[in-house]
Amino acid sequence: MEFKPHAYQAHCIQKIIEINKIGLFLDMGLGKTVTTLTAVKELKYNRFQVRKVLVIAPKKVAEGTWTKEKDKWEHTKMLRVSQVLGSQTKRIRALNTPADIYIINRENVCWLVDYYKQTWPFDMVVVDESSSFKSHNAKRFKALASMGSHINRMVELTGTPSPNGLEDLWSQIFLLDGGERLGKRYTQFRERYFDPGDRGQNVIYNYKAKPGTEESILSKISDICISMKAEDYLQLPDIIYHQVPVTLDTKAEKAYKELERKMVLALPEDEEEISVTSAAALSNKLLQLSNGAIYDEDHEVHEIHGCKIEAFLELIESLQGKSVLVFYNFQHDRTRILKALSKLNLRVRELHTTEDEDAWNRHEVDVLLTHPASSAYGLNLQQGGNHVIWFGLTWNYELYTQANKRLHRQGQEEKVIIHHLVSSGTRDEDVMLALEKKDDVQNWVMESLKARIRKIRQEV
Repeated sequence: MEFKPHAYQAHCIQKIIEINKIGLFLDMGLGKTVTTLTAVKELKYNRFQVRKVLVIAPKKVAEGTWTKEKDKWEHTKMLRVSQVLGSQTKRIRALNTPADIYIINRENVCWLVDYYKQTWPFDMVVVDESSSFKSHNAKRFKALASMGSHINRMVELTGTPSPNGLEDLWSQIFLLDGGERLGKRYTQFRERYFDPGDRGQNVIYNYKAKPGTEESILSKISDICISMKAEDYLQLPDIIYHQVPVTLDTKAEKAYKELERKMVLALPEDEEEISVTSAAALSNKLLQLSNGAIYDEDHEVHEIHGCKIEAFLELIESLQGKSVLVFYNFQHDRTRILKALSKLNLRVRELHTTEDEDAWNRHEVDVLLTHPASSAYGLNLQQGGNHVIWFGLTWNYELYTQANKRLHRQGQEEKVIIHHLVSSGTRDEDVMLALEKKDDVQNWVMESLKARIRKIRQEV
């Protein structure tokens, strides 16, 4: 296929060539991969400015997306790709295979740095989904940052550079400029731009941006970062959000309320003493129960109700044979969904490999089941259908939006409909509110939980 870049793509290609280290914060569906591949080909074969290119990507993306995208376009077919994946023996063999682009999953970045040490050979690095390097404490960030002097060119790609707030930007920008714009140390950056937020006994749970912080940070990084939203450049079909309320039967409702009451009463009396960890643990338990099953201390599964499974099967039936992408939250959700679907005459498949992705896009799958953490990034599933079902909801707003964008992206020809199964009167409702609010989800987790705790204690 011949590549005819949109004007914004041509602009980004030129900027990659002009600016040695650049962040392309482009919305999902704007063609970040082909844009980068085009620039790589130009730099390597027309300008002779790079020798070896490393792409760091989420595992599923590393397995298929870059190679497929390269083969899709006439001008990039000639690029040689070596996938540095699998066992250590396979990875070493791949590194020693002559190629233009070497692709590795982000979990093996520390291994790669340790393998080469000061003989690091990649003069250009592409970090696909750079938001996975947002933590300044993460080993992968520290490992890659230690190679900064060996890397002449870097391209960071993401649609959500700051999913949990502006604090997420520091480490990503540090990889580009070594701390020139936002400070050499994260603590300096935080002190300059943020004030302490919620706190307990000697613990600060979060920080809140000072007035004017966003404008100040964006102005400092604007010379090395390009940010674009899909709605400004693409005519995508509408995306419709549909809530399916699930009414718990009397037994299920009683079980949910009893567990919620028992766990709440076990928490400290003082709300300020409730840690983020204990809040997350309680939220997870309640979300499991909303879905219909729960793990005990020995990780054994206890099925409590089938209300959400019944609603799920009714929703599948109402789609009248249309293909649907289904996201689950817990492993016991997956098990129960597969068991329920096995009784229907449907082509059900789990998304594990690029062959599963291809089968979906060839319309050979009725229900494609996956966890959002393993399929939220980079996969192109828009040709296989336009319906998404969230069986179990997630607090992670970045994961949620990225997962939905697997269908709502360039090439989708129908309205994308996102169905959410929401158990009434449960933690599901809090999650939906948080996802609709979009901002400061972690804070909303704490505040909504405290509201529930106050209500239960008043009833007691």
